[in-house]
This record gives sequence, C-alpha cells and structure tokens, in this order.
Amino acid sequence: MTHHSIGISGSTILSDPKKFTYLFNKKYVKHIEIGEFSNQDAFKTFLNEHNRHGLTFGLHSPLYRNQSKYDLLEKVHYDSEESWIQFEKEVKHMSELGAEYILVHFPYFKEESERDSNTLIDNGLKKLQVLQEKYNIPIVCEPKLGLNRSSVGIDALHDFPVETWDKYNIKLCIDIGDYLMSAGSQTIEYIKKWEKYILVVHLHNVEYIGDDYFWIPVHPSQEENPNYYTIQDLIIQLMTQVSHP
Repeated sequence: MTHHSIGISGSTILSDPKKFTYLFNKKYVKHIEIGEFSNQDAFKTFLNEHNRHGLTFGLHSPLYRNQSKYDLLEKVHYDSEESWIQFEKEVKHMSELGAEYILVHFPYFKEESERDSNTLIDNGLKKLQVLQEKYNIPIVCEPKLGLNRSSVGIDALHDFPVETWDKYNIKLCIDIGDYLMSAGSQTIEYIKKWEKYILVVHLHNVEYIGDDYFWIPVHPSQEENPNYYTIQDLIIQLMTQVSHP
C-alpha cells in the first residue's frame, strides 16, 4: 500500500459475492479490506476478482462468518485457545496469498472487570509478534467497543505503555466511529499517543436511530449538524500524522 491509500471495506456489501463488482469498480479505490465470507466458494470468487483487477487486499479476521472475532484475550463466543488456533491458520493463509495485512480485533474486552488488562495485552502482543515474524505478514490490531458500547477495550489500549507496545512492531487500526463513541472530545488526544503505529483508519460517521447506531459515509454537511460527530479536524490530524505505512 502507498501512503494514504484509499480503500473500501467489504462490510459495505456484507461480503456478498453477488456484489463484488461494487468493490472493484471504484475509480480511486486501490485497496479492499474484507472478511467474514459466507463460505469457501465466496472467498474464491473474491480472489478471482482480486487477481483480475490487481488491487491490494487485507483480511479483516475472521475469514468466514460465524467464526471467532473477539476472543483472543477472553472468551466471548469461543475459547481463547481455539481463537488463537483459528487466527494462526488465517495468518498463514493470508501470507501465502500475498495479502497486505491481516487485521484483528485487539484489544477487545466485553466489559469492566478486575482483570489485569496490561498483562493480558502484553501476553497477546507476544503471540501476535511470533505469528507476524513466523509468517512474514503485518498484523494490525483494531481496538473495539465492548458490550453495550463499553469503552473498556479502547481505554485499556490508551492506558497501555507505548514503550511496551513498541517492542513488538505491531501496527494499529483506528476505527473513527468506535473512538468517537468511546473518547468523544478526547479522540484526537487518544490517537496522538499511537501515531507511530497507525497503519489503517476506518473512516465513517455514526448515525443513531433509537437505541441502535450505524456507520455512515462522512460528508461535509455533517460538520454543522448536531446529530453527527464533527470529523474534519480528526481527518486532518490523521493525514498529518499517519505518514508511514
């Protein structure tokens, strides 16, 4: 990937193979991040399209729908040991296919507890580093909101020592929606701490409908609309600081 490359997420089409054309026919899109395919045939169809168009791609783990997505540090739907086995298989597979990176939800915690977050994250980073070096493919960590929009995972990363993270050569993904919902007006302060490590940015605004929320495209009109987050300054900050892929 080149500096500040524009990509598109397979989540915009829910990784539906009938809609892959939508991903590959965007003039300014050079990269696709995708995961949660419905089955092996859908993934093969994607790879055929990818090879035909020559775009780069990264995997947003898991590779297939209904597999482990949040369980590396604690059980959410799968035992963590099972989750690590699945993730290593995906890392190996993506390395063989020439993916630009593999992205995983890390750190993810369901909710507040008495856990030692720093130790859990540190131990997880050690495992990620081993996989990254073993299979020679970048691993990108995306901190996520927990249950009921809990900020515990994003806060845990914010409290984690930069000098410890630095030892492992692991990159980060900043999901702007999650960060705005978690850190609010402190979002820029939160991401500044990690500017050296940011490789991927998930760019979207948030629309609240009743008790639910949805990712929506960013538009200048949202800057003056109190129903949306203001994102312009955040984009400028990211464009300034995220210069080394």
